[in-house]
Amino acid sequence: MGRGRVELKRIENKINRQVTFAKRRNGLLKKAYELSVLCDAEVALIVFSTRGKLYEFCSTSNMLKTLERYQKCSYGVEDVNKPAKELESSYREYLKLKARFETLQRTQRNLLGEDLGPLNTKDLEQLERQLEGSLKLVRSTKTQYMLDQLADLQNKEHLLLEANRTLTIKLDEISARNQLRQWEDGEQSVPYGHQQAHSQGLFHALECNPTLQIGYNSVGSDQIPASSHSQQVNGFIPGWML
Repeated sequence: MGRGRVELKRIENKINRQVTFAKRRNGLLKKAYELSVLCDAEVALIVFSTRGKLYEFCSTSNMLKTLERYQKCSYGVEDVNKPAKELESSYREYLKLKARFETLQRTQRNLLGEDLGPLNTKDLEQLERQLEGSLKLVRSTKTQYMLDQLADLQNKEHLLLEANRTLTIKLDEISARNQLRQWEDGEQSVPYGHQQAHSQGLFHALECNPTLQIGYNSVGSDQIPASSHSQQVNGFIPGWML
């Protein structure tokens, strides 16, 4: 039985896709070589794999001359007037930039853990060191960011403590002024009571001698009527009794 017709669509299985690419690439290069030999045709073939690897075939000794011929036929008279060296330089710059772009794409995929199959042990070790260096840089940046945040919080705490200390001093000053005002108000209300107490003290001082005699005639305590005994106790002796 013959092989069935292969459906032209992208092969989803990665290994099968790589095997098919290798087989058909070799067949395409072989067909290009056979065409150039059998028909004496100028053939140029350029193939880039999904990983950016270049495969090429040219029936002549110089691929650039073939590409220059292709440009003359494809882009009209304007490009024909361009010098060959300028075209060659532009093409080399294009290849250089294309290779750089594909290398960066391949490196990015490798850093994401993709397309690691073609890498050997040395490439994997280099990729591991690169990832470790990137991880250290990320951790260092994170630590510095946290330290900056901590310093900002400490500065805010210091400012709050200074504000609290200032408010405490102002509160103590206000409390001291209020106490001083209350003491002055209390001192102004003291003299009347103090004078009254002083006059009462003088009045009681006169009561300390109930036998005080006024005049020239001495009167004995037995000659004072009993009815005036209470008045003598209070320290008063009527004038008529003298």
